[in-house]
Amino acid sequence: MSAPVRGRSTRVRPASNRRPKSAEYRARRRIILRRRLVALLTLLTVVGLTYSVFFTPLLGVHQVDVRGSVVLTEDEVRATAAIEPGSPLVRLDLRGIHDRVAAMPRVAAVEVERQLPGTVRLLITERVPVGSVKLSDGYHLIDATGKDYAVLATAAPGAPELFLAAPSPEDPATRAVVGVVNNLPEKLRPEVLQVAATSGADVKLTLAGNRVVKWGSADDTPRKAAVLQVLLTRPGTTYDVSAPELATVS
Repeated sequence: MSAPVRGRSTRVRPASNRRPKSAEYRARRRIILRRRLVALLTLLTVVGLTYSVFFTPLLGVHQVDVRGSVVLTEDEVRATAAIEPGSPLVRLDLRGIHDRVAAMPRVAAVEVERQLPGTVRLLITERVPVGSVKLSDGYHLIDATGKDYAVLATAAPGAPELFLAAPSPEDPATRAVVGVVNNLPEKLRPEVLQVAATSGADVKLTLAGNRVVKWGSADDTPRKAAVLQVLLTRPGTTYDVSAPELATVS
């Protein structure tokens, strides 16, 4: 008599148990896909904006705003700055722009600023003459540093004529003269017509009324100026304040 055949038993889960898990799986999958889509769109947006900002005229230069120029024209400054219209604002070489404009002889200082969405602002400070030196080719303007920065056909208005053989910031006579002129009190400035020196220790001022002041070096200029203002109340043609403690009038 043959033995009964044992069949493999199969446990069948009720359909009611499968449906919730399948629905939960699909819900999780939708969330994952949604997150991936959001991440992809965010990445594409960042890439697109970055490309637009750095490589297209979207945030490019549309205006170069020049402030502070007096003698220089705005077009002269713009031409020297050489900023290409439409250049991406964030990629501008600000140091290069600064150096080009700062190299202009009349420019004492310059600041370069980005102004969104498309403006570059150049803030200019021009040199101001403390006096002018007459040489063979005209009147050379000298600023507060002793720099010879421009040549005019006539002397600088409102500034004394300077007598210097070789005006430059490295010349001791130039440094002494501008050191004195820079520190003269406002009340005394209109009286000064000429300032001369051949070295750093023999500055001489010529005032209105053919009065001469022996100043000496630029040392102690504020004190010398204070003494001179007292001496000018006395009649005389030559005032010596080179040693302010021993000042004389003759």
